[in-house]
Amino acid sequence: MQNFKITGGKKLFGEITVNTSKNAAVALLAGSVLNKGVTTLLNVPNIEEVNRLVEIIQSIGMIVKREGKKIIIKPSKKIDVSKINIESALKTRSAILLIGALIKRKKSFKIPQAGGCRLGSRTVTPHAHVFEQFGVKVKVNEDEFEISRKDALKSPKRFALYESGDTVTENALFIASQVPEVTEIRFASANYMVQDICFFLEKCGVKIEGIGTTTLKVHGIGTINKDVTYNISEDPIEAMLFMSIAIATKSKIIVKRCPFDFIELELTKLKAMGLEYDILKLYKARNKKTVLVDIKFKSFKLKALAEKIEARPFPALNIDNLPFFGIIGAIAKGKTLIHDWPYENRAVYLKELNKLGVDVELIDEHRVVITGPTKFRAAELSCPPALRPGAVLLVAMLATKGTSVLKNIYMINRGYEALAERLCSIGAEIEIIE
Repeated sequence: MQNFKITGGKKLFGEITVNTSKNAAVALLAGSVLNKGVTTLLNVPNIEEVNRLVEIIQSIGMIVKREGKKIIIKPSKKIDVSKINIESALKTRSAILLIGALIKRKKSFKIPQAGGCRLGSRTVTPHAHVFEQFGVKVKVNEDEFEISRKDALKSPKRFALYESGDTVTENALFIASQVPEVTEIRFASANYMVQDICFFLEKCGVKIEGIGTTTLKVHGIGTINKDVTYNISEDPIEAMLFMSIAIATKSKIIVKRCPFDFIELELTKLKAMGLEYDILKLYKARNKKTVLVDIKFKSFKLKALAEKIEARPFPALNIDNLPFFGIIGAIAKGKTLIHDWPYENRAVYLKELNKLGVDVELIDEHRVVITGPTKFRAAELSCPPALRPGAVLLVAMLATKGTSVLKNIYMINRGYEALAERLCSIGAEIEIIE
């Protein structure tokens, strides 16, 4: 078990660069199972969530070679899902993406119930609804999903998702791409990781209309068998983390390689609160699709918004970025109402900020009111069993004069690569202790 010892209250300086996306990386690793050719993924973040997906696809028979930030996945003639690494699968919800990736190759199989962040009730119903459209049954047992089909996959031609979720859209894309018909997916997520999956499938030879919208028309090709190389795009949630750190520590740093389309609304809200920043330049990511920007932060006199802050599926404020407004609300003058409607538990985790001196009032399991500005105090806390609330506590500790300890940082390591080292490079004082 690793812990962070943080000496906060320090101004940071210089530049920090946003890494590529956790959520896209794990989805692309699952997507590589579709391909009977060789899949090469470039600029893969070295994080625990990626490690778990690698362990999972290796355990069922895929051949994986890692060369720094490059991962090469070669197909195997024999895929044996019964040998799946259960321990790894239980640590990541992304294992559910193997259903869409494997169902053409395997008429029946079982995978463990997915794990990951503990955020409340997260049912398999939206995924089961997708698979039913193609003639696939999903039976939910106590600790596993049982997947089966009697006949060949057949497209429903057009269907609406049960909910506009990211992983359910990815599963829909995986299965639709393997049916040699045209499938129209309605009310799809248009989020960043979904777009990466679309761009990857296009490289595999699948034509997809409507990328970046909520209606995707997938021209499936049946068997995917092509050697492809794909550059993963940058992570807007890591960009939001660094933006929050700049605000909390009042540091005029430059955050580079921010995916603009997926943080532009967050920047608009922050500007309305009084944040001053400059967009230094716009340019394309290595995938030649995603638009990136470099941001220079200038002034940090913030005032709480009169309206509640809530998230919605893209193009609204990103659901994973919402918790960071907890620490931003603690910096701003006035009362900030945060409505975290998608999850029953995540808003509750923001109550931990009370122990660092933040005035947090929990209205119910979805809503908190945070009153700022805050006079922070150092504390020793355990990381919540959820990635983004854990990162929020880290940001608060960086703003706090004195020494704080954040215990059991596995959840943070799930999503952020070498975070302590990178933050120390711009002036933070973080020590990893046992």
